[in-house]
Amino acid sequence: MTQNDITSTQSPLETSKTVFDTRNDYFEPMDGSIDRSNVGSSNDRNNSIIVGNDDLISRIQSRKSRKHSDTNEQDIELQSVSSNETVRNQAQTTDDDGYNDSKEAMFANDDIDYPEGGLKAYLVVFGAFMGLTPCFGILNTTGAIETYISENQLKDIPSSTTSWIFSVFVFVNFTSCIFSGTYFDRNGARIPLIVGTLLCCGGLFASANCKTVWQFILAFGVLCGFGNGITLSPLVSVVPHYFNKRRGFFISIATTGGSVGGIIFPIMLRKLFDSVGFAWGMRVYGFVCLGCHAFGIAFARERLPHQKSDRTKLQNVLSYASAFDFRAFKEWRYIFVVLGCTFAEISVTTTNTYFTSYARSQGTSLSTAYLLTTLVNVGGIPGRWITGFYSDKIGRFNVMISTLIFTCAVQLIILIPFGHHEGALYAFSIIWGFSTGSIFPLLSVCCGQVSRTEDFGKRYSTMYFIVAFGTMASVPIGGAIIGDRSVTSFNYFMLFTALCALAGASFYAIGKFICVGFGLRKKF
Repeated sequence: MTQNDITSTQSPLETSKTVFDTRNDYFEPMDGSIDRSNVGSSNDRNNSIIVGNDDLISRIQSRKSRKHSDTNEQDIELQSVSSNETVRNQAQTTDDDGYNDSKEAMFANDDIDYPEGGLKAYLVVFGAFMGLTPCFGILNTTGAIETYISENQLKDIPSSTTSWIFSVFVFVNFTSCIFSGTYFDRNGARIPLIVGTLLCCGGLFASANCKTVWQFILAFGVLCGFGNGITLSPLVSVVPHYFNKRRGFFISIATTGGSVGGIIFPIMLRKLFDSVGFAWGMRVYGFVCLGCHAFGIAFARERLPHQKSDRTKLQNVLSYASAFDFRAFKEWRYIFVVLGCTFAEISVTTTNTYFTSYARSQGTSLSTAYLLTTLVNVGGIPGRWITGFYSDKIGRFNVMISTLIFTCAVQLIILIPFGHHEGALYAFSIIWGFSTGSIFPLLSVCCGQVSRTEDFGKRYSTMYFIVAFGTMASVPIGGAIIGDRSVTSFNYFMLFTALCALAGASFYAIGKFICVGFGLRKKF
């Protein structure tokens, strides 16, 4: 039989079926009816051969004689299937507008079927939302804690020294992500969520009794930071197990919990510090975080199978020393994504840490300064949703680049020249919160854009391991720039963080260029 015979008698889809026809003639039905529509010559396809029991031996012998020709036929059919699969894949990567997303997808569209919805998927998003409420909420309220202890327990300590409390917290928080991310890829989310919750809440309880810098570093910086980082990676990584096409949108919903925590926690802490004091205020804060994490433990579950290994428990423990994904840095696009994420985190985290103190330096009351911190997180809620939605429509890198440029512009145009006006501070809080609120979910989505789903947890954790060193240095640098806490010093500090946001946008733009080439209208 020739390839032309196959093409003329069968469609590509019909041809593909014959490859998986594994019937054995030795076990064909004994009623005498054999359908040769998918095997044999073209004449066999047009005729139904009736064979009795006496013909069984002759058919076995003829089967052997046809073995060689059938093998050649299947080789031709395999080529047809390969071609058919190529056409199908190309069709699947073309959207309704005729745009080919094959470059845009990169590693995002691997050979995995995603539910893209359903009760279980939505419960996972809810669990991630509740878990990330204290997880990102603590990061978003460091400014409120920094302002209080700088004016009370550590009022005689310079900013460059107290900044190490929050520098260590951010560093340990991001560094511990690599261990929980690797563990998540191999074993799932349950154990790191439980362990991280106990450490994080225990650190908050211990911080309630701290009086000196080193005590705050150990309790809040190390213990709370380590627990917070352990929970961060699994909570972010479970959502991509259930969504691909709408991944950016649902990660944005999950990380909105950070904005909700940033709205509730500063107001709650302000009221608690005034009514019951710092110690009991931090304890109540710890119990609230414990309750939120309980929902995360209950609902945030992975879907994809774990990465199995034949190694012993000791070998698995030792393997964490090599959990750092050095191979990822062979990809230039991943390198520039990491650099972009590092400078974006430096800009947002450092500004967020000192913004409450900046407002105080401009002459605002303590209650107003806390309210401004709350408004930053209020603006972050629509920022996360809107940019998360449009990132799936016009490209995740495109939205990230635009957002970082906008963040830089807001600081240079509103805050630095008009920061002494209280109205300008309110406007800045909402607008800057809107822009930076979208950065956190987009950081993980852009990392996923250049990663396979089964490697996302490891590569995301590796990225934040690098980010940790940048943020650890940036917070003390910011404290050194602020120095005597004068208005001029704070303006120089805001200029520094604005330029970091611009640098982050530049690195993401280079990463996009490596992937899809130059072009403002290219979706990526």
